[in-house]
Amino acid sequence: MRRPLGRWARLGAALAAVIVLPIAGVAAIGLVHTQVISRFAEDAPTPSPGLPVASPAPPVSGFPPGTGDARTLLARLTVEPGKNWQTYDRGRFGFWNDDTDGVGGRNGCDTRADLLIRDLDELRVGDRNPCVVFSGVLRDPFTGADLPYRYRKASRIESDHLVALGAAWRGGAWAWTDAERNTYFNDLDVLLAVDKDANQDKGSKTPDKWLPPAAAFHCEYAARWVGIKAKYTLTVTKQEKATLTGVLKGCG
Repeated sequence: MRRPLGRWARLGAALAAVIVLPIAGVAAIGLVHTQVISRFAEDAPTPSPGLPVASPAPPVSGFPPGTGDARTLLARLTVEPGKNWQTYDRGRFGFWNDDTDGVGGRNGCDTRADLLIRDLDELRVGDRNPCVVFSGVLRDPFTGADLPYRYRKASRIESDHLVALGAAWRGGAWAWTDAERNTYFNDLDVLLAVDKDANQDKGSKTPDKWLPPAAAFHCEYAARWVGIKAKYTLTVTKQEKATLTGVLKGCG
């Protein structure tokens, strides 16, 4: 029986079918069709069932959860004040690392490259190395603005841990191992490419203290927040839960 093609072989075959635009002085760049990138993202490994960070959560229909699933998950989260905020240490989450069991791990691409590949439109990646992102446009979910990206050029795009590292720490990450924290740090389910100024304004605030300027994103923001907290068995504060409940109540 013929063995199925591996992930990189499938991706290579897909990219080979794309029209390549030769450019002098650099490797040729392929304009990657949306379906190719979607397949690339969908093939990313899912977290190991044995990963000690996340306890089994109630079944949901993928990530991010729909608003109905988010309401169910929110009702099951433990409510308590944040703990050990005074011991928070950003360095305990480690660095960008492909060698983790989180979503996007062990696929050969740097986590930030995976994030750009997933979140940018009008994407151009390297023909020989599809992990190199040459250009694209981010439809920023926080502000609604279109933000251009160019390889090795200054950009307004940042990688945001939606439930910020400080918020995760207060909700339970203080008790994890460093390896578990590094898995969280590199999990694509936790990450979004967003506007730099909005991200810095958000900091480690919970939804009762900060919501994206673009109101159209509030429902998905709340659903993602709840999905992350449920996936990693993080707690919520009373005020945080009340805000999330109010946001999700107004969603379809």
